[in-house]
Amino acid sequence: MRDVYVVGAAQSKFGTFPNESYRSLFSSAFESAVESVDGDFDRTEVDEAFIGTLGVGGRQLGLSGPAVTEYVGLDGTPCTRVENACAASGVALRQALTSIRAGVSDIAVAGGVEIMTDMSSEQTRYWLGVSGETEWERMAGTTFAGVYAQMASAHMDEYGTTREHLSRVAAKNHGNGAKNPHAHLGFDCSLEDAMEATTIADPLNLYDCCPTSDGASVAILASREVAEELTDSPVRLTGSGQASGTVGLFQRPTITGIPATEDAAEQAYEEAGVGPEDIDFAEVHDCFSIAELMAYEDLGFCEKGEAGPYIASGATEPDGERPVNLSGGLKSKGHPIGATGTGQCAEVFKQLRGEAGDRQVDGLERGLSHNVGGSGGAVAVHIYEEGWA
Repeated sequence: MRDVYVVGAAQSKFGTFPNESYRSLFSSAFESAVESVDGDFDRTEVDEAFIGTLGVGGRQLGLSGPAVTEYVGLDGTPCTRVENACAASGVALRQALTSIRAGVSDIAVAGGVEIMTDMSSEQTRYWLGVSGETEWERMAGTTFAGVYAQMASAHMDEYGTTREHLSRVAAKNHGNGAKNPHAHLGFDCSLEDAMEATTIADPLNLYDCCPTSDGASVAILASREVAEELTDSPVRLTGSGQASGTVGLFQRPTITGIPATEDAAEQAYEEAGVGPEDIDFAEVHDCFSIAELMAYEDLGFCEKGEAGPYIASGATEPDGERPVNLSGGLKSKGHPIGATGTGQCAEVFKQLRGEAGDRQVDGLERGLSHNVGGSGGAVAVHIYEEGWA
């Protein structure tokens, strides 16, 4: 199995951009990714591309992958659209990795794009809802905030997780996002403000919920032979895992965690030959504050039921033993559905290369990204290491 390296990665700004299109946002991310490659990168040498998008609003649902890749000069390149709800580009990253490992490609592009802010709130809720269990949950009126509120309530009842534990996620991630020029909500949030915000779906309040965002992200992957010609500061993809879970929350044996995360993480750890204790930092899928807390447990960063005390200890702060969501996470950086997975990859890439600006944490050698679709129906986990194999 061939070694695979990320040789370039970037994202557009995430936010609300009424004057941008999905093509222009993708172009911004793609050109920035090309600029991040150390050597001379020829886009005509890309062998394959995988583009993640849900297609919120119905725009260009058919051939949405080729529609953005042709715009950046890849109109002769085989391109596949990947749709796995919010995990779309995390799965696109896995497909690009697999293509190179299999010898089909030497250079593969993984990316994602979404525009979510140009429609009414009712329309937005509809397009978000299609990633939930349609027959028994969405059509009965359940929203994603409602689904994750059920998870939060169960976690609080079973493990004693508190309002303050949830709010610490928001305060931490806003602190990180305030240092990220690409963040949608790039401002600080005090713990007090996070605790006292307006209720959205009890026990979740406004600061427990990520925004809907426009944006795009791109990662450029290469085999060892090609990477040696393109980069002086390699980032190797050492582990990849993907798992599916039940789409509906009501079908699961537990709602205090996401079983698919455990399964995908187990695959990624085994492939990389490491364990959770070896991960220096992580970008996890914090669509709601409870999602980050559950990720700590499901990824093995702490024991089941210990996520609350774990965040309260400061372990996941930038100066903690394992920083989480240095980018600001979905909560602050934003969540353009199709762009989130490779956006996480871009942050890990920058941190491992020492290029994350004011939010850089020194001494990081191994990172993890965790991308969830819906309430856990699809999960992709990747592990990255600095340096050559």
